[in-house]
Order: sequence, then structure tokens, then C-alpha cells
Amino acid sequence: MTTRVAANGIEIAYESFGSPAGRPLLLIMGLGAQLIHWDEGFCRLLAEQGHHVVRFDNRDVGLSTHFHDRGAPARGAPSAYVLDDLADDTAGLMDALGWPAAHVVGASMGGMIAQTLAIRHPARVLTLTSIMSTPGPSIAPPTEAASAVLRATPPADRESVLAQAVRTWSIIGSPGYELDRENVTMKAALAYDRCFDPLGTARQLAAIMASGDRTEGLGGVGVPALVLHGEDDPLIPVAGGRATAAAIPGARLVTYPGMGHDLPVPLWPQITAEITKLTTEGA
Repeated sequence: MTTRVAANGIEIAYESFGSPAGRPLLLIMGLGAQLIHWDEGFCRLLAEQGHHVVRFDNRDVGLSTHFHDRGAPARGAPSAYVLDDLADDTAGLMDALGWPAAHVVGASMGGMIAQTLAIRHPARVLTLTSIMSTPGPSIAPPTEAASAVLRATPPADRESVLAQAVRTWSIIGSPGYELDRENVTMKAALAYDRCFDPLGTARQLAAIMASGDRTEGLGGVGVPALVLHGEDDPLIPVAGGRATAAAIPGARLVTYPGMGHDLPVPLWPQITAEITKLTTEGA
């Protein structure tokens, strides 16, 4: 069941898995992605490993507050917000959940938000897991094909949106694993039906570009940290993961051959085991 709560002056929609007595684990999703893009099976696997899992919609996607009044990002104009604001949203959600601190896992832009949260609100982060992310937008730039995906004009009708989703994940997904076209199409349909707001995604992208480099700030992060990255990621190449791990004192880096910019189902046991090892044992 989806719940909406007040957080940092906006509303955040979230869902939870597992026992409230479990270790609190917050999942932060990436650019333009909704909470449903943390697959239920992945969330339940983490819950089975002793976590109380919460997945949520960042601002400007899904059922959380959208900044429609800010319109489309304009070249040379200030962004509607920056990653600091999304990190503060996350801290506000933790307040609403009654969580003084949590184990924080972020993927892609979600990894950037998780990094920012650890820098801005260090007492709120028990452990940090950064997946397929980077300390800054100029580190590990995307391939030309992946960059074209980011620049693609979003289609207006539902059928075209679903077709574009399959094309997108065919380019940025994991070349070492077969693309589940049926699941990609189903997720795209569900996301479209929950909320279709391409300008929200554009504002999020502008926030990434306006937020600069976190390398220096990550040097002050003192919590146990794990960095997971695909060795064949075209959107944020593995150099982004290596830079993240190098920036955080004591961080452990794990890379996966054949993994691109997604979480292949066959790797779920390994990925969730790494997260669980971190949340139970630390670095």
C-alpha cells in the first residue's frame, strides 16, 4: 500500500516491506524512476534478510509532489532545485517514518542523493550503499549511445512510451544478461499510469548538473560504505563507481561483469548479500 507523508515541505509517497522491527533500509531510485523501479522481488529479498525496507518516489516523479509551476529547465537559468534538496526530502521522510537513522541504498541519481545525504546529514546514515553512481556529473560521462537516450524527446502517447522504454533498456541495460522485455514493458506501463511527467525528469536532470562534484565532501563520510557497479554500464561507466569508492574512506568496491545500468535478476542474490553483509557487519 502506498502512503503519502509530509517531508521537507512537500509530500513523499512510499511503500514498505518486512517487519518494522527489522533493520531500517531506505531505497533511493534514480533519474525519472519511480518507487516501482525497485522491483518488489528485490525488496522482498532484502526484507527476508532482516531489513525493514522502504522505497519511495523522489520529488517530481510518481505520486510525490511535482514542481509543475517551475516548468521546463531553461539554459542559463537556475535549476528548480539541487540534489541537496532531494537529500533533505529523504531526511524528512525518515522523520515521518520515525527513523533517527537508516541504512541507505541509492541507485544512479539515487546514489548521488544517498551520497549527499551522508555528507549533509551524517548522523542519519548508518551505512551507505552507492550503486551505479558517481561523485559528479563530469566523472565517467556516458557513451554517445547512452547520452542519446538521455537527450531523446519523450513521446506523448502511452504505446510510444512503452516502446521507447524497451529501446532505452536495450541500450543502457546489462549486455551480459537477456533483457526481460515483458517486465520492462509492464514497468513502463505501470509508471505511465501512476504518473507521466517528462518535465519532472528534466528538472531532476538539471538538479544533477547543477549540484557539482561531491568528491571532497565524500572524503568526510565516516560510515561503512559499499560501492556496487556494473563493468559494462554505458550510462555511468564503471569509472564512476571506482571514483566513488576512492573518495569514501574505507569504502568497499564490488563490480559485476556483464552488468549495465540496471539490476539483473540473476545478480539479486549477490547484490542483496553484499548489502546485508554491510548492514550487519559494517565495512
